[in-house]
Amino acid sequence: MGIIALREIIPRTFSHKFGESPTAEIKYHVTTDGPVGTQEVLNTVGILHGTPHPEYSYLLCSQGDVNELDRYHVEVTYSYSVPAIGTEDSDPNPLARADIWRFSTGGAAIPALAYFHGSGNGDVRVLVNSAYDFFEGAMTEESELRCTISGNRAAFPVGVAASVTNCVNLDAYLGAQQYQWKCQGISGQQQVEVVNGVELKYWSVSVELAFRQSGWRLMLPNVGYNYLDGNEKKRAYVVDSESGDKVASSSPVALNSNGSIKSPGTAPDILYRRVHREVNFAPLFGKPPF
Repeated sequence: MGIIALREIIPRTFSHKFGESPTAEIKYHVTTDGPVGTQEVLNTVGILHGTPHPEYSYLLCSQGDVNELDRYHVEVTYSYSVPAIGTEDSDPNPLARADIWRFSTGGAAIPALAYFHGSGNGDVRVLVNSAYDFFEGAMTEESELRCTISGNRAAFPVGVAASVTNCVNLDAYLGAQQYQWKCQGISGQQQVEVVNGVELKYWSVSVELAFRQSGWRLMLPNVGYNYLDGNEKKRAYVVDSESGDKVASSSPVALNSNGSIKSPGTAPDILYRRVHREVNFAPLFGKPPF
C-alpha cells in the first residue's frame, strides 16, 4: 500500500484580528491505493512542526491534523501561528528553545536602620532617636524585583540547584551591584513531547532570582550591652545624672569598630555581614536575549 498523489486544496485561509496574532491554514488532499499510516502521509507532504508558511514567513506550522475520508483519500490540515517566545528559531526540539525570562516586582520586609533626611534621596542617615539610640524591632518595606528564568534541559541539574540556592551574586549582574541578587530556588518538572513522530523526554526547569536595592547582606547596628576595654570585656554603662556614677545600661550602647564605647551623642554605625555564599551568576543563568 502506498500514496499515489497529493494536491493542495484551494483556497488557503488567513485570519488576523486586531490586537491578536495572525493565523493561517493550508490543506492537502492525499490519494492512496489503500490504508496507509498517518506518519507516512505526513512525511509525504513534508511539512513539519516549525516549518515556515510559504507566504508569511513569520508564521510557523504549529499543528497538523489528519482526517481519513475513506480507504483511499486522506485530508491533512496544517495550522500556522506566530511562534511563542523561546521558539522563534523554528526548531521544534524543546531542548533547542531559548530560555524565557519574566520579571515582576513586589515588597519585602526588612529592618529599618536608615532614613532619608529632608527632601530628595541623597541624605541617608542612621535611624535613631534624639539620644542617638536605635529603634529596636523597627521594620520597613523595600521593593523587590523577581526574575524567573524558564528553560528546558535534558536532565534536572541537581548539583547546581543544591549548590547555588540561597547564594548571592559575586560580580555585577543584570545591571546590579555585588550581593544585590539572590537565587531563591530552582525547580523542575518532567515533560514529554512528540516532535515530528519522535517522542522526546526532558525537564522544564525554572530558576527564581530576587533583587534588593539594599542588597542581601545583613545590616546590623554596631551596638551591644558589653564593650571592650583593651582585651577585657566589660558591661556597658551610662552615667547616672544625679550621682555621676556609672550604672549598667538598660539598652545597647553604640560601639566603635574596636569594641570600645562611642562618645555620648554619637550615632551607631551600621555593620554589613554577608551570610550567604557568593557565586558568579552570569555563567549559570545567562542574560536576557534582548
